[in-house]
Order: sequence, then structure tokens, then C-alpha cells
Amino acid sequence: MTHEAGTPTAAGPAPRGWLPAEEYAATLPKASVFGAVFFTDEDDRPLHLRAVYETGHPWQWPGGTADPGERPWETAVRETEEETGIRMPGPPRLLAAVFGLPGARWPLATTGFVFDGGRLTARQIAAVTLDPDEHDEVRVLPLEDWRPLMPGKDFARLRAVLHARRTGMPAYFDTWDWD
Repeated sequence: MTHEAGTPTAAGPAPRGWLPAEEYAATLPKASVFGAVFFTDEDDRPLHLRAVYETGHPWQWPGGTADPGERPWETAVRETEEETGIRMPGPPRLLAAVFGLPGARWPLATTGFVFDGGRLTARQIAAVTLDPDEHDEVRVLPLEDWRPLMPGKDFARLRAVLHARRTGMPAYFDTWDWD
């Protein structure tokens, strides 16, 4: 915890040179947080939604950026319901933590959490209701068929998340930087 120089704490006086929390926080890198849900069909073929507003990363998982005061699982639940009509039961099962440095297209670092949405039946996939302002297609394909449809780092992230699902060991994917 950061304290103002000379302000006493329960452990005694704060070390000289410490800043008040607000000043210290202003010096730290800023980041956005997202929550997403990873679904497959019953044959473990990944499901993606095609974004109408994004050409660089067109194929996405249901999810999005956290609202103020929202935790990543809450974001994933809210966004998944808004984008697909699917209501996620709990508790969450983490598949991956994703990190990306800021870049020209997005000025903040990005920290995200990908949760397991399970395996959907053909009927559940057919019942997905898209928000046309965000997505125009739901697609389920074998892993390798996704490779030509997305940037290399998106495909690497997809492989890491699918591997985490298969092994039960969450992935840490820290090369999803903004270009």
C-alpha cells in the first residue's frame, strides 16, 4: 500500500518519498479488462462470432470489455447473453488469462479472462441470437480451418485455449499485443 510521505501507518511511519495512492496510481500503466466465453460444439470444434465492426480480428468469442465495477466473470456472463442469448450458469471455470501491450489501434494494455462455456449441441448453436450491431455470423469449424481466417496471434491464442480445455490446465497467453 502506498502512503503519503511521513504519514504513520499501523506498522509505524511510512518511508519518506512514498506518494499518496492517487498520485502513485497516476504513474502506472493503464489497462482494460475483458471477459470472454469459449464454446465448442459436441465434437470440440471452436465456435466464433464474426464482428461487423472489426476487420483486423474478425472472429471473436462472446465477451467484451468490463464495465466500471464489474468483475471479469460478470462481464463474460453479461456480454455472452447480450451477444448470443446464452445465459451462463456458474461457477466459472477459467481457461486462460490473456495479456496484450498497448499499440496504435488501442492505447491501453489489455488483460482478459477466458472462461469455459462448455460444449453446445447443434440445437443450442442454431438458437444463438446475434446482436446485429456487433456480429453477423456464428461459425463452428475444426481447429485448423480457423487458421486462414484469423491473424496468427489470434490462432495461437485459440490453440492455447483449446489446449487448456483439453488438459484442464489454464493457459497464460501474453503475446496478444495490439499492433
